[in-house]
Amino acid sequence: MYQYIRLALSNLAHRGLRSLLTLVGIFIGIAAVVALISLGNGLQEAITGQFATLSADRLVIQNAGDAFGPPGAGSIAKLTDHDKKIVASTSGVSRVLSRYVRIGRMDFNKIAGFEFLSSFPSEQDDFDYFVESFKLEAAEGKIPSADERGTIVIGSGFTENTYGKPLKVGTSVTIQGKSFEIIGILKETGSFQFNTAIFMAEDDLKKIFNIENEIDFIVAQVTDLKQVDNVAEAIKRALRKDRNEKEGSETFSVESPLQALSAINTILIGINAVIAGIAAISLMVGGVGVANTMYTSVLERTREIGTMKALGAHNRDILKVFMTESALLGLVGGIGGALIGLILAFAVSGIASHALGGITLAVTISYPLISASILFAFILGLFAGTLPAIKASKLNTVEALRS
Repeated sequence: MYQYIRLALSNLAHRGLRSLLTLVGIFIGIAAVVALISLGNGLQEAITGQFATLSADRLVIQNAGDAFGPPGAGSIAKLTDHDKKIVASTSGVSRVLSRYVRIGRMDFNKIAGFEFLSSFPSEQDDFDYFVESFKLEAAEGKIPSADERGTIVIGSGFTENTYGKPLKVGTSVTIQGKSFEIIGILKETGSFQFNTAIFMAEDDLKKIFNIENEIDFIVAQVTDLKQVDNVAEAIKRALRKDRNEKEGSETFSVESPLQALSAINTILIGINAVIAGIAAISLMVGGVGVANTMYTSVLERTREIGTMKALGAHNRDILKVFMTESALLGLVGGIGGALIGLILAFAVSGIASHALGGITLAVTISYPLISASILFAFILGLFAGTLPAIKASKLNTVEALRS
């Protein structure tokens, strides 16, 4: 086998440019598979990581919107304090929080920007629960108490020079025309929503946006985790009855984080499958390139094959020579493609993470995937060279020497 490999490498080196062009087809296919699937898995982890701050025992009730935007921006029927009372009175619900999320104008250093604003609960008990459950910790400064007004806490993403210079603790900014003092900067979390949000007292947020009997969304904590689905259905029935709405035409939605996560995972798995299918087409093209190269090699080396047979080589020896060459093409192409794919994945990841800011698009290196890709390229090269190798092994010795 050593001699076969040595001879195969010598022959491939002799036809250097043609061998390189053949390898390019395999490089592209394997690189596409490794890069796209690694990035796809990284994207899946990045998106599902946004749900890390949401516990499975919480239900989110929000308006059924008729436009794109933050909760409440274009909703058909707003949630109200009356709806909150109905949710709180539902059997199986242990705690209910009102949440407000808006986009507001912030001015600092003579630069204006539009940022996500989120509310702290107004009751201290709910405030403590909110901070603890979402694991909010101050990297600088402090997190205020529920009764503090005129102050804000910003996410870790705002420490960059978004406004020409860093936002620091003690700095005053203008939000919707009202001045607020930054008293805390949060530690980075796994959620870009928190890293790029500004938190303020519920009363302050309601005041600057003139919000009265309106709630963007309601968070309900369920007593028994096993009864989450049943409690969700009970909330839907209660709200439908109160609003006199039919099932399927509700002006609200009740979802658990696990439901949303399951839907997103289904979509991402489908995207990965499509990506793998597209990359597989590239691999097939690479296989055709190997077969073409090997057929050309057989035609060019007909006299060499005849000489080998005249010196005592058997059909199986000729078969092994050509199949070793095609298998090496696949193996080298697979290894090179995997390395190129990883390099491309890390490059795209770095660019995308920088562009997305709050989301870190990491590359998920799957060693089984890399091993399988290289093995597939090896087998592809082996099979692509099978027919040319069989043709070479069956050449008549005399006719081959005359050609």
